[in-house]
Amino acid sequence: MTATSQMKARADAFHALHHGPKAFIIPNPWDRGSARVLAHLGFKALATTSMGYAFSIGQRDGTLTRDQTFANAADLASATDLPVSADLENGFGDSPEDVAETIRLTAATGIVGGSIEDSSGNPDAPIYEFGLAVARVEAAVAAAKSLPYKFTLTARAENYLHGRPDLDDTIKRLQAFEKAGADVLYAPGLRSREDIARLVGALTRPVNVVMGLSGVQLSLDELSAIGVKRISVGSSLARAALGAFMRAAREMHDKGTFSYGADAALPKEMTAIFRTFEGKS
Repeated sequence: MTATSQMKARADAFHALHHGPKAFIIPNPWDRGSARVLAHLGFKALATTSMGYAFSIGQRDGTLTRDQTFANAADLASATDLPVSADLENGFGDSPEDVAETIRLTAATGIVGGSIEDSSGNPDAPIYEFGLAVARVEAAVAAAKSLPYKFTLTARAENYLHGRPDLDDTIKRLQAFEKAGADVLYAPGLRSREDIARLVGALTRPVNVVMGLSGVQLSLDELSAIGVKRISVGSSLARAALGAFMRAAREMHDKGTFSYGADAALPKEMTAIFRTFEGKS
């Protein structure tokens, strides 16, 4: 395939964000509306959320198919002019060949980056064996380099999300992923400023940290000072929206009152935001 000049420009802009003087926030919308609100607010890039999207269509996390993921990614990529990176979970297959195919197919969605994790989806062995995990990233890197634009590949070490809070092994994995050619390294679920600082200090390529979850709470400036380059928020925005929805619904059901309306978004504000996107695909 050939890449459009717009896609190449988005890809280059996304890559450059990781090499600026400080960290940037890449929020995670789950549909076109949330993507356009975030673009209106001035964010420079967006990332999909597999959990947030799954919840929005009434599915459990981990049940999205590759086709569903690609459809959501394509929808978000066309919603604004911002670069979009996709949560590609484990690449929708165990083998390096499966991962490579997933990366190659992303070109048709319009996204300019994506993440591959080392979690298997198998509750009996939730993290891929080290050698296989590295081979999967190597295959993803090779596939990314075959694309006609700069695809920013993020490699994720998932230990902390699967009951394995082993910082040494996490660093070992990310160092190997870095050596394999991943552009960005990411270990969701780290529990302290000290752990984040140690991980950043052990790597030479940009590090993504997730905020908006329970546990460690650090600001953009604090994370920048540690050396973090990118801050995502995972499913937390989608869950915050669902939390407000559930509180409002429970108020109606349990109390028969409607005070939640005082905190609702104003129709005029939302109309004004979405009017700015009229005429775009």
